[in-house]
Amino acid sequence: MINDKRIHQGRNVKRFREMLGIKQDALAYELGDDWNQQKISLLEQKETIDAPLLQQISDALKIPVEAIQNFDEEQAVNVIANTFGDNACVGNPNSTFNFNPIEELKKLHEEKIALFERMLEEKDEMMAELKKLIPAK
Repeated sequence: MINDKRIHQGRNVKRFREMLGIKQDALAYELGDDWNQQKISLLEQKETIDAPLLQQISDALKIPVEAIQNFDEEQAVNVIANTFGDNACVGNPNSTFNFNPIEELKKLHEEKIALFERMLEEKDEMMAELKKLIPAK
């Protein structure tokens, strides 16, 4: 069966923006003077986004453009469900599996924490850059 389901790029922009803790106003500011919160809201409803704008958004969010183009939440959920389902370790009944789900979950959790820490660092760096652009009162 061929999967011809289209990736909703606008929804992916919203997902990544929210994961990074970036408000629509802040993304609008990064994209330039002709952008505002309302335009970002409309953009996030579009299924496809023009390549040059997609590149500009990925630069502003500091994520690869391919992440926005290819991320499929449904597929990610299916991978997780199929990996950790009841039949995750099917084999010879006499086999011994060295699979410790608690350790695997701990490792996954640690990787997630490291990713979020990197994302927070990038957000802090972006905030510092933004503060430099705002004139002192």
